[in-house]
Amino acid sequence: MSGPHLHHAPAAAPPGLIGMVIAVTALLAASAYLAGSTRLRLRGDAWPRWRDACFTAGCAVLAYALLGPLPGGPFTAHMAQHLVIAMIAPVLVVLARPLTLLLRVLPARPRRTLLAVAHSVPATVLVFPPLAATLDLGGLWLLYRTPLFAGIHHQPLLHAAVHVHVVVSGLLFTFAVCQLDPVRRRWSLAWRATALLTAGAAHAVLAKALYAKPPPGTAFTTTDLHTGAQLMYYGGDLAELALAAIIAVQWYTTSGRARTHQQRRAESPPRRSAPRSSDHGRPDPQRTSSRVG
Repeated sequence: MSGPHLHHAPAAAPPGLIGMVIAVTALLAASAYLAGSTRLRLRGDAWPRWRDACFTAGCAVLAYALLGPLPGGPFTAHMAQHLVIAMIAPVLVVLARPLTLLLRVLPARPRRTLLAVAHSVPATVLVFPPLAATLDLGGLWLLYRTPLFAGIHHQPLLHAAVHVHVVVSGLLFTFAVCQLDPVRRRWSLAWRATALLTAGAAHAVLAKALYAKPPPGTAFTTTDLHTGAQLMYYGGDLAELALAAIIAVQWYTTSGRARTHQQRRAESPPRRSAPRSSDHGRPDPQRTSSRVG
């Protein structure tokens, strides 16, 4: 690829229509979230304010990554955008439990419809952690290890599809690993931890591959390529550590509740069984005497 084309790489291109749509949608979602949490508090229900901060911050950084200027060369700026919209923003949004908030503020009929969708078979399959990890990391490998990355600049519809996939797959993977909102089936911590470790390893290998060789059909400078690959490697580690911390807290909470329940059962006095009649259907002498007395 020639030098002039390098300056017109996809990462340096101005945000397209789909980027503006996603950014505006994120800001509208933040406004709706704050309105819903305020409504809960006004009617006397509790809703932590730190969740408001998480959701607002997640939507804000997502919008900025799509619309605002990002530092570094074309590939470094692209990788910063990737980290924000695919990893950082999803963690903040999922921590805020938006589905739970919706279920608490919606009227009865829309709430039943939303719950039916959340508990449907397709939703259950999509939040299976290994599948969500495959959709997320598989898309990244396809983007960076094929000529797809070089071609999105010349095909606006393809560029828009890549943006949508990165945002949606990042949210889906984070939701599947954390599973903080109500779903039909909560996959075990083992499934989620395994999916997270596998995805983290695949992400790290991809970053190292990009450090050694740029995406096919591109010609980024060595410094830009190495900086972007390192940002992908270490930034991905930080996001994955945040997800691991969420899983660890869930495991600690679940095991603590189970241990407390077992201790209470062990300390509680045994329940007396109700007296039964004799084998031949004759009344128990003690019960008969007590009634007579």
